[in-house]
Formats: sequence, structure tokens, C-alpha cells
Amino acid sequence: MIGLVVVGAAGYVLGTKAGRARYEQISKAARVVATNPATKKILSAGRQKLSDTLNTRPQLEPLEPIDERTTILVPHEHLRR
Repeated sequence: MIGLVVVGAAGYVLGTKAGRARYEQISKAARVVATNPATKKILSAGRQKLSDTLNTRPQLEPLEPIDERTTILVPHEHLRR
């Protein structure tokens, strides 16, 4: 418990020494990175990949079309290859 108090006190002292100017500098850098189009693209791709991984719906594969407007879809794991 004493170690936790010592670490907390040290963090507080170091944080107050850095001051508001350093906080503003870090905050500005974080905003620049967050609004960067490349960052947004990477985040979007990561979210899509996570969504695809967590998707509970089965992957569907098309079979022979019945006609030009009708195609039968079956879960990927039920295909006989």
C-alpha cells in the first residue's frame, strides 16, 4: 500500500512539474494524429477486420444459378469440394 502511495505521489509531482504547456503540447499532437486521413484509414480497416472476425453469420458461397435472377447460396462449410 505504501508503494502505491509513493508511486502516486511521484506521478503527481512529475505531472505538475511538466505543467499545462506540456499537456497542451501532448494534446495537440494527439489531435493531429487522430485527424490524419491515414490514421482514419488504418482505424477503419482495423474495425472492418475486427467486425469480419467477430461476425457470427456464416460465409455464403453461390452455387449454380437457377436462372439469371436466382442464385442459391449455401454456408461455406457445407460445400462439397
